[in-house]
Amino acid sequence: MTLEVVLITGLSGSGKSIALKALEDVGYYCVDNLPPELLPAFVRLQHAHHGKRVAIAIDARSAASLPHLPKKLRQLQHLRSQGVQLHILFLDANTPTLVRRFSETRRRHPLSPTDVPDGGALAQVIEHERELLGPLREHAHLIDTSNIRGPQLQSYVKGLIQAPANQLTLIFQSFGFKHGLPLDADYVFDVRMLPNPYYDPLLRPLTGKDAPVQQFLRQQADVQVMQTHIRQFVTHWLPALQANHRSYVTVAIGCTGGQHRSVFLTEQLAAHFRGQWSTLLRHREMDARALQK
Repeated sequence: MTLEVVLITGLSGSGKSIALKALEDVGYYCVDNLPPELLPAFVRLQHAHHGKRVAIAIDARSAASLPHLPKKLRQLQHLRSQGVQLHILFLDANTPTLVRRFSETRRRHPLSPTDVPDGGALAQVIEHERELLGPLREHAHLIDTSNIRGPQLQSYVKGLIQAPANQLTLIFQSFGFKHGLPLDADYVFDVRMLPNPYYDPLLRPLTGKDAPVQQFLRQQADVQVMQTHIRQFVTHWLPALQANHRSYVTVAIGCTGGQHRSVFLTEQLAAHFRGQWSTLLRHREMDARALQK
């Protein structure tokens, strides 16, 4: 019997509790703040008891034990032949966002020596935590929560764990540069030099998913060239990425506001690759606006 294990880690304030709740909602048995030393034994116990889906959160609250976690993860990798599938998700956010979240909630950072440190001291604590968790980041799929809301994060996590196991999954994401670069992108393509539908008053309120905007962009030679170049680049390197045992590859395409050009190209590329690869589609800015409405 297969046991699916999702390990959630990352920086404090990045949304790990939200991610764990999302997995609990879809039937995972969830454990928060498990000591790393207990990880292999806990997974074996769940497997022996015919468990099917388990989600475990491990983070800086186990600071003294974290150096042992990479070794424990290697032990879990050896259990694949016995039917254990491991997904590792690392949640991150930029430091100003994390400082703001702690300041708004008045929560104490688990590594902070004081209850409510000032902004500068808190930023130093966050950077220390980022360094402490660095080795885990290299083993995981990164999710940048800087510019996404809780429901978006829940949706993204559910999409990731529903992707086919033991198969590379492509994630195409549109974003707006004015809202910041996505930290979780493996490849970033800047399409701000392309003709912009924003300057047409009739197209401005629409998005790259609307037919008039799509028609406008399909008529632009540079847009078609850009689409071809990105498609060729991704097509060329996907076999090598798969051979390197990558589980997820995130391709981010950015325009100024994340509404027209990046959305159009992301939609087109996802449609092209969907028939050949497991493919997920995200629109960072549009998804956030939809939640606000």
